[in-house]
Amino acid sequence: MNAPILETNRVKLTLLDLSNYTNLLDIAQEERLIFFSPSNISTPEALKAYVQTAVDGYYHKTIIPFIVYDKANKRYAGSTRFGLIDHKNKVLHIGWTWIGHAFQRTGLNKHMKYLMLKYAFETMEFEKVEFRIDERNVKSRKAVEKIGATLEGILRSNTIMQDGFRRSTCCYGILKCEWNTIKLELFSEF
Repeated sequence: MNAPILETNRVKLTLLDLSNYTNLLDIAQEERLIFFSPSNISTPEALKAYVQTAVDGYYHKTIIPFIVYDKANKRYAGSTRFGLIDHKNKVLHIGWTWIGHAFQRTGLNKHMKYLMLKYAFETMEFEKVEFRIDERNVKSRKAVEKIGATLEGILRSNTIMQDGFRRSTCCYGILKCEWNTIKLELFSEF
């Protein structure tokens, strides 16, 4: 499995690995950046372990991790990935997404999601893309709803967070049969 390079005039997504993750050290330490995630990236060692897990998944063909480069600002902005890739059932998750506070609400994330959805449905020819979001994370829930994802249900108290809290997880999905309409109506500028 070769890692794709996904790109618009605004953003470039390339493989995140142990050779480039240090570009994200400063961003990863921003306060409350991944508060709603069970992952830990708050120290250089934690970030390296996080990336190592992603790299291991890449070699097992269950993850494609990306480092996010904001072309408009000429800076690395964060990370995202395809995860829980189920080749048999043609379903994958888009998530593990975090971009620095300065890049939020700038349209960067919409470019990222467009590229990833397009690749999942049109190149990989998958049937479904899922998103899992902490029930309390209203900002991220609204963001996936704005790109056409449907709330399919809530897994109650299913994930232990760093602070010991048991979060409930909202499950969103987009089906391949919905993609062309979503692309035309919500991503027409691309």
